[in-house]
Amino acid sequence: MKKLIFLLVAMSTLSQFSLTAQDKTYPQTEPMKPGMSEWWVPQPKKVTPGVINQQAAITAPSDAIVLFDGKDLSAWENTKGEKAGWRVHDGILTVDKSTGDIRTKQKFENFQLHLEWMVPEDITGTGQGRGNSGVYLQGMYEVQILDTYNNETYSNGSTGSIYKQSAPLANVMRKPGEWNVYDIIYSAPVFKADGTYRIPPTVTVIQNGVVIQNHTTILGTTEYVGFPRVVKHGEGPILLQSHGDKSEPLSFRNIWIREL
Repeated sequence: MKKLIFLLVAMSTLSQFSLTAQDKTYPQTEPMKPGMSEWWVPQPKKVTPGVINQQAAITAPSDAIVLFDGKDLSAWENTKGEKAGWRVHDGILTVDKSTGDIRTKQKFENFQLHLEWMVPEDITGTGQGRGNSGVYLQGMYEVQILDTYNNETYSNGSTGSIYKQSAPLANVMRKPGEWNVYDIIYSAPVFKADGTYRIPPTVTVIQNGVVIQNHTTILGTTEYVGFPRVVKHGEGPILLQSHGDKSEPLSFRNIWIREL
């Protein structure tokens, strides 16, 4: 009889414990804010780049795929797969913020990418709201484009940063109205069966002849809010961002790529 009473008490206690465990709640992850993933110091040191011919673009090598040669946007589309809506004029390509981002129709894996870009001489705004754009590698990983000529922002969002991940080694911005040159060497990631990186993506960025990212490991997607995520993917496009800031739109010229 005593054993039976003990068993009934034990079962009742266990039942109460199970109900308590099921009803227990835990705090939710706190919502992220953009500033949580920004840092301001140290600021990239300022380096004056060498002189280039501002009037003439650098000629593409013979084995390059020319993505924009000043004539049309036949190599590009918008993110819905429709005709790219940016403006081509006088041999250059100017962002149209009303039509959104554009991307290449062709997809790439490992490559050398060359592009030249300029913020207008009469640019206005401050911080991230001044000549903001970006070039996305495989449509996933952003190399920041921004006017940081006498314009400070958070370091890991500066010109040439791997956005919100790696600050540039130097600030080599030319003044508004002059062309900047990016040469980007990119190695695509290799994934495990479970979707994690076996080999993470890496990138070297040279701006105006100065190395500002040196074989930098990319940690994952370049998020505005939150931290990098590893998302399994294959080949992807080159994407140019139409940022939502209110400053005057910037322009591009002479975009070509070499598959590696």
